[in-house]
Amino acid sequence: MLALAGAAGVLYQRLLRAPVLHWGATGAEAASRLPGDKLLEDADGVATRAISIEAPVAAVWPWLAQLGPAPRGGAYTYDRIENLLGLNMHSAEQVLEQFQHPQLGDTIGFGSTRMRLERMELDRVLAWRSEDKNWVWTFVLEPQQAGTRLISRNRFRLPTVIARVGMLPMEPASLLMERKMLRGIKRRAERLARSQAS
Repeated sequence: MLALAGAAGVLYQRLLRAPVLHWGATGAEAASRLPGDKLLEDADGVATRAISIEAPVAAVWPWLAQLGPAPRGGAYTYDRIENLLGLNMHSAEQVLEQFQHPQLGDTIGFGSTRMRLERMELDRVLAWRSEDKNWVWTFVLEPQQAGTRLISRNRFRLPTVIARVGMLPMEPASLLMERKMLRGIKRRAERLARSQAS
């Protein structure tokens, strides 16, 4: 049984880990240096995921600006799963004006993990860092001819053996949740752009 688990681990590392960690991202995006990277230089792991959105940056930014637990806009993923973990996420279908002006030093919580806004460039970059400085989550918006490229990067440090072992099943789970989030933002932004155009 131990040998089977070891073989599965090797298979995951060699064949599956890169697609899990870089879903939707090009090779160049996965390898690129992004704003926010310097907030955690010595990361033990990096996940870069991305999606193309047929909407201008101005229709994408509001959903990122209000991201977070209630009363904020949620995370646009599987609310039921997140709320089983006590995260109090309720994904909004509308822009919440009171959360459209993020400021450096703002904080949001993901359960017991507090995140602080450490870098912000209006309509381009939001970078959140955990209080223990072991996790940085950065969103970057890049205008494209057909709309916007949304890049999400997680950089994390795993300071203990338990954290390193626990991350293995967490990586595929994070893909499941983040893919839903990126698609949720895409759907909302494209709908907002259509309504603004009409």
